[in-house]
Amino acid sequence: MTVKGRIHKYGSDVDTDVIIPARYLNTASAAELAKHCMEDIDKDFVTNVQKGDIIVAEDNFGCGSSREHAPLAIKTSGISLIIANSFARIFYRNAINIGLPILECPEAVAGISAGDCVSCDLATGIITNETTGKTFTAQPFPPFIQAIIDAGGLLASLKK
Repeated sequence: MTVKGRIHKYGSDVDTDVIIPARYLNTASAAELAKHCMEDIDKDFVTNVQKGDIIVAEDNFGCGSSREHAPLAIKTSGISLIIANSFARIFYRNAINIGLPILECPEAVAGISAGDCVSCDLATGIITNETTGKTFTAQPFPPFIQAIIDAGGLLASLKK
């Protein structure tokens, strides 16, 4: 599977409280959560994000509370992939559980800027910055985890 989109870039330690602020956790609606995704760190995110876009971040993306709302809000907002230097472990697992592809690749983070157009072959981990022509290689998920992501998450995978 290949994803392609425009880059929204963030720094280190983007925590779940800025991904989806706690004041919106009184809803179970993914669509409602997506309306408030990233608003405390990037007030224009929800108006600028387009289906297929990609988030690139530095270290420890998704730190903070273990709320599953954070990757769900990101995925529902239209983001197709997150590339970071590193992820908080609970966010990493929650992203897989809801079928949101994530890759760790410090070289790509350093070589991609906000607004660039990037494509990624999730099966091989090959990331191409189509704006600059540079390519990077991330470690792809093993087939059993890729199958969970391809199915749309852990529950969807188990139903299959």
